[in-house]
Amino acid sequence: MPSRRLRPTAAFWSAATLLVLVLAASGVPSPLYRVYQERFGFSAGVLTTVFGIYAIALLAALLVVGRLSDHVGRRPVLVVGLLLQVVSGVLFLAADGVGWLLVARVVQGLSVGTLTGTLGAMLLDLQRRDRPLAAMLNSASPTIGLSIGAVGAGVLVEYTGEPTRWVFAPLVLAFLVATAAVAVLPETSPRIPGSLASLRPQVGVPRAHRAPFLVALPCLVATWALGGLYLSLGPSLAVGVFGVEGHLVGSLLILAMQGSGAIGSISMWQVLPHRSMLTGALLFAVGVGITITALATGSLTLFFVASAVSGFGFGVGFLGALGTITAGVAPSDRAGLLSSVYVAGYLAFSVPAVVAGIAVGHVGLRQTAEVYGAVLIVLTLIAVAGLLRRRRVVRQETAVEQAEPVAA
Repeated sequence: MPSRRLRPTAAFWSAATLLVLVLAASGVPSPLYRVYQERFGFSAGVLTTVFGIYAIALLAALLVVGRLSDHVGRRPVLVVGLLLQVVSGVLFLAADGVGWLLVARVVQGLSVGTLTGTLGAMLLDLQRRDRPLAAMLNSASPTIGLSIGAVGAGVLVEYTGEPTRWVFAPLVLAFLVATAAVAVLPETSPRIPGSLASLRPQVGVPRAHRAPFLVALPCLVATWALGGLYLSLGPSLAVGVFGVEGHLVGSLLILAMQGSGAIGSISMWQVLPHRSMLTGALLFAVGVGITITALATGSLTLFFVASAVSGFGFGVGFLGALGTITAGVAPSDRAGLLSSVYVAGYLAFSVPAVVAGIAVGHVGLRQTAEVYGAVLIVLTLIAVAGLLRRRRVVRQETAVEQAEPVAA
């Protein structure tokens, strides 16, 4: 008797749910960083290193296995990635020092790197032609997942005596169930030769997508870098700059940014990519400007407003950037191109945050965050200028093509 598989629509939303679950798990440690810092007694520099090593492991997985599912199929790669999530949860439960914490984050990073490109490509495979939701879900899932993970963990930190157990034990069970559920997902990518060759670390952007990728890159870097700052040092900013001692406030700051990012992605998904990227980038720059003002004045209320505005800009801008980059991508290039986008995003997510953590020890938390924000504004304005220039060139080329038949 043939095995039963979910219909395309049900499989599409199941893949979207798995992607949100994976990214929620990746956001869970953020509210716990202060707990681990108090328990194990390490500095802000070590804290951002724990955060950064996760992103480095994630990047390694993207570079090595980012294109593998284009060759061996989506389902085998999903099973391996989900089992790695189970292992990382067990390691978090067993952690009794910084060493274990680093190992747990490495395994989690390998899992997320394996799963994001694969699940994102599966969404592209399964989406309906008359309702292309994959770009929206790929851009909204990080913000939705991180919001759920951060706030859920923050509540448990605030109101339970053993938050790590209450956080990671349910996650281990959830990922065991998710691994079993892969059996009912349809295989959406045929097996093609070259699986071993695909494991060579490389970032592959097809020639036709290089120009839009370069235009969108400063926007990707700026938005993801702010996300890295919030998820690594956001709870520390709440304490060090605004004097708020509760663990939940740091999680709510992450929610303000990531949650509004999700709203932005969902509300603007039908807008043309170049328009949403331009709108998002400008809103993001305004939000980061408000952030700098909030840091300078010490206003927590203004900081929440800034988080919401910059988060909305992040969601809209990333949606537009992703749509601009992936428009018309061939099926055989989908996982590889998405992996390249995530490589750029997670480099921006991790490296600046680690540098900021080191800088905190020398110039202080407030000053580091202010300079960080100013750099992000400059990058965003570069993206706006590049996008406007590209649109002008495209219009000129179109005008010339339309005029040539008339001239003939």
